[in-house]
Amino acid sequence: MMTKLLEHPLYKGDLAYAAGLALPWDRLRGKKILITGASGLIGSFFIDVLMKQNREKNLCCKIYALGRGQAVGKERFAEYWDSPYFVFLPHDINLPLDGKVDEEFAYIFHLASNTHPVVYAQHPISTVTTNILGTEHLLNYAACHGAGRFVFASSNEIYGENRGDAEFFDEAYCGYLDCNTLRAGYPESKRCGEALCQAYRQEKGIDVVIPRFTRSYGPTMRIMDTKAVSQFIRNGVKGEDIVLKSEGKQYYSYTYAADAVAGLLHVMFEGESGEAYNIADSRSDIALKDLAGVIAEVCGTKVVFELPDTVERAGYSTATKARLDGTKIRRLGWEMKYDIPAGIERTIQILRSTMR
Repeated sequence: MMTKLLEHPLYKGDLAYAAGLALPWDRLRGKKILITGASGLIGSFFIDVLMKQNREKNLCCKIYALGRGQAVGKERFAEYWDSPYFVFLPHDINLPLDGKVDEEFAYIFHLASNTHPVVYAQHPISTVTTNILGTEHLLNYAACHGAGRFVFASSNEIYGENRGDAEFFDEAYCGYLDCNTLRAGYPESKRCGEALCQAYRQEKGIDVVIPRFTRSYGPTMRIMDTKAVSQFIRNGVKGEDIVLKSEGKQYYSYTYAADAVAGLLHVMFEGESGEAYNIADSRSDIALKDLAGVIAEVCGTKVVFELPDTVERAGYSTATKARLDGTKIRRLGWEMKYDIPAGIERTIQILRSTMR
């Protein structure tokens, strides 16, 4: 029997962890919040946390969830659909918000983005425009409607390839990027999105903070996500072998969804205006082949090697080591709760009960 995500005891535990953080939640009382990418891995968990706080702390915080698909939104947020504190706005953020909404938001979160390799390769234009045009549309809206704080979700991808001079990337690091490639559309547009935020902060006085996410995973992942960790998890949940399409030497930082949103909340409430923050902890750094091994062990399957096809190869990152330094966000009080084994175990258990 399939269990609804919100009914799963482990997912309830994740929500309780994030909602129980010692943060100034009362700042949200009676406020309005706009969230793009509402149905995504980060956005959907974030909304679940906020709606939990509405229910249990009577925050009366109204959430405007923006996403492309009305049907997808209604299925994912069915529990909130008729709530007076939840509004789903079907909209393509590549288009201006004119006429779509006319509210003064305490917070605007730009969490929408193409975030996996096949989409990079098949839809490179929208990958770029969502991070640039979409960001500009939202920043313009914030400037014209007096928004309180703008939160731009950035990525570990902005650091580019390790130049061989750093074991960990702090927020000032800038590695190599070959901009004359299809794959560069994602990291270059994220860099440009950050630059737009700084420009609007200087010229229009927008209060901006920038959380930089690592490779995130968890039970809110989209079923068709083609990131390596998502494919590994999906195969494992289905009882299939874990397919590794390289030697697996890539050494990356990862973050479980609940920890990623906990980091987002710390940056949202406590981050200094104009600053970027890596949401990362070295306890979740792991080589790709070892990650595949952890998932295979949890699922009782094995790791097999397979060459990627042309579309997959075009969307893959060429970075071989991308470990992020989380010192700065720890100063805000954030601590990672789930390391790789714990996060993978929770993800697998939840998805086994909830995935169709």
